[in-house]
Amino acid sequence: MRVLLAQINPIIGDLEGNTQQILAALEKGKQNQVDLIVFPELALTGYPPEDLLLLPHFMEEIEKHLQQIVAQSQNIALIVGTPRLNPHILEKKLYNSAAIIQNQQILGFQDKHLLPTYDVFDERRYFEPGEQIRVWPLCGKNVAITICEDMWQHSHLLKFTHYRHDPIKSLIPLSPDLLINLSASPFCVGQLRDRFVTLSKAAMTLQCPALLCNQVGGNDSLIFDGHSCLIDEMGRLCSLAKGFKEEMHIVDLSQPLAEIEWMESPLENLYSALVIGVRDYFHKSGFTRACLGLSGGIDSALVACIAAEALGRENVLGVAMPSRYSSPESLLDAQQLAKNLKIELWTIPIEAPFQSYLELLNPFFLNKPADITEENLQARIRGMILMGLSNKHGYIVLSTGNKSELAVGYSTLYGDMCGGLGVITDLCKQEVYALSQWINRDQEVIPWSTLHKPPSAELRPSQKDSDSLPSYEILDAILKGYVEEHQTAQWIAEKHHIPLSLVEEIIHKIHQNEYKRRQSPPGLRVTEKAFTIGRKFPIVQRWA
Repeated sequence: MRVLLAQINPIIGDLEGNTQQILAALEKGKQNQVDLIVFPELALTGYPPEDLLLLPHFMEEIEKHLQQIVAQSQNIALIVGTPRLNPHILEKKLYNSAAIIQNQQILGFQDKHLLPTYDVFDERRYFEPGEQIRVWPLCGKNVAITICEDMWQHSHLLKFTHYRHDPIKSLIPLSPDLLINLSASPFCVGQLRDRFVTLSKAAMTLQCPALLCNQVGGNDSLIFDGHSCLIDEMGRLCSLAKGFKEEMHIVDLSQPLAEIEWMESPLENLYSALVIGVRDYFHKSGFTRACLGLSGGIDSALVACIAAEALGRENVLGVAMPSRYSSPESLLDAQQLAKNLKIELWTIPIEAPFQSYLELLNPFFLNKPADITEENLQARIRGMILMGLSNKHGYIVLSTGNKSELAVGYSTLYGDMCGGLGVITDLCKQEVYALSQWINRDQEVIPWSTLHKPPSAELRPSQKDSDSLPSYEILDAILKGYVEEHQTAQWIAEKHHIPLSLVEEIIHKIHQNEYKRRQSPPGLRVTEKAFTIGRKFPIVQRWA
């Protein structure tokens, strides 16, 4: 049995474009004489389609496009992820399904049983859980078909939920010859290994090979890494598609299976995820060019590297906006970075507008001493300049704030927080440094002086981040413990030997600045718990 895992990059709601991708894979399968083609979860709509599913005419068009696919399936079998109408309408009107198609007929649908409602997922909002599980006679084998979450309960690796039902256990008495999983499994750091372990446990339990076909590409904040794979009945990884790229990956189950070597490169995967996240955010929304403020600091340097890789250096504009507090070294670092990346750099000093604002507002500041107000004015002037360039030239502004800053509000609304996409909003400061050092692994791209100097917003004389924040090593430990692991202040303080009062102060700031994050641009998710998607806390609350 020859199987093609069609690791495609669909665009949400582009039914015609996605259908053409599916038909192109179908033709590729016929040319390579495969017996079966497997597509990702909700391949026809792209994942996640969200409230598009609530539009009746959207569902009508899905049915039309599905029939186009069926009509082209002569002498071949397909398994296509698609939503479908629930004929019973017991509660929700839809199922998240796999359409099993063979020789111009729909043999039936396998509906998804486990519908996640945690973190970035909200599938129970739209779908009714599947009730029946069975094996399907395809190409001479009895094939079990599951959809993404259906296999995860069996692994005991789920952190935010525990389902009453385990579809993998339900398949044991049916003795399938092959397990297939259609996935739209979002990337986050460390998740790929868990995915392999999960599929491996399912294969060993059912004593049959297991295939997984995963979506690839960026859809808004979510990034899908591909890495479709084959694991044998002994739980060994035997075939692996590329990560972060579309691929028509063919596996031949009639040939002896042998284990392949696989070694994860976490920083390379993280960089690849951010690059494809930026690239698809632009290309899928019809934009090509980006601009960003280049301060000479580490955050904007990293964002510039990612943008140049994602969009092409000719499509990235760096803007240096020095003030009276900017050091000459920072401007030199910005210039050197632009030279290394071969991106254009415009220098627009902000001294004149800053002085103009001070004179304008001075009578109304009522002789109060200078404070954070004057610092924020500079950040907002820079934001105005970037948005002006965006409007005039059609750039998307890239926000350069990191997760550590966003957590405690060390950022300015309508200033450095403005933009169309937050590239590193899910990277803590230490991860920013680690990824930047990885970029410089072979040659200096980001000036080493940028990596080695103390971080500073340069909004007042001799300012350093450490004037307002604890060390990033301490801050990031608190963030990971509280935001990503949901630990208590006491637990974090004891584990990391941090004063409890400091931990409680940071936690208070995290909640206090929820209102700022609500007004930030969408950000790319690369950890289990991002601020910009999947984390829901009230703005007004008195818990912390």
